[in-house]
Amino acid sequence: MRLLVFSDSHRVAGFMRNAVFDHPEADAVIFLGDGERDFEEIENMLQGKRIIKVCGNCDFGSSLPVNQLVEFAGVKVFCSHGFAEQVKFGDEMLCEKAKSLGARIALYGHTHKAVTDFRDGLYIMNPGSAAYGSYGIVDITPKGIMCITV
Repeated sequence: MRLLVFSDSHRVAGFMRNAVFDHPEADAVIFLGDGERDFEEIENMLQGKRIIKVCGNCDFGSSLPVNQLVEFAGVKVFCSHGFAEQVKFGDEMLCEKAKSLGARIALYGHTHKAVTDFRDGLYIMNPGSAAYGSYGIVDITPKGIMCITV
């Protein structure tokens, strides 16, 4: 199963559109906030794909949740923009929250810095800022999990 992960598009939808076009094999697309309206512009390209969205601190008036715990291929994934977990000061709070919910993968945005890490059994990824063309891919297979940023 392949997840395509975006965050922080900040009124620039073009790079997300290109990534969706480049990865038709993606089974699901996750948007981690700060550009909810931008993501709505590309949703028509995502027919047949599972869509997960959370709001960011710049998504004013959003009705989206601040975070979500979802499951893909039996793997729990914690999705958050990261502002509620204060990720600009480190990812400790985010990781603790994800682990307390039984997640094996924690996805977040907010810092605009692409990150992939694995600590204490938790895969951690920030796809970077979609406004600058950065995004993430998570592959969940019977042989394991792989997180990369592009």
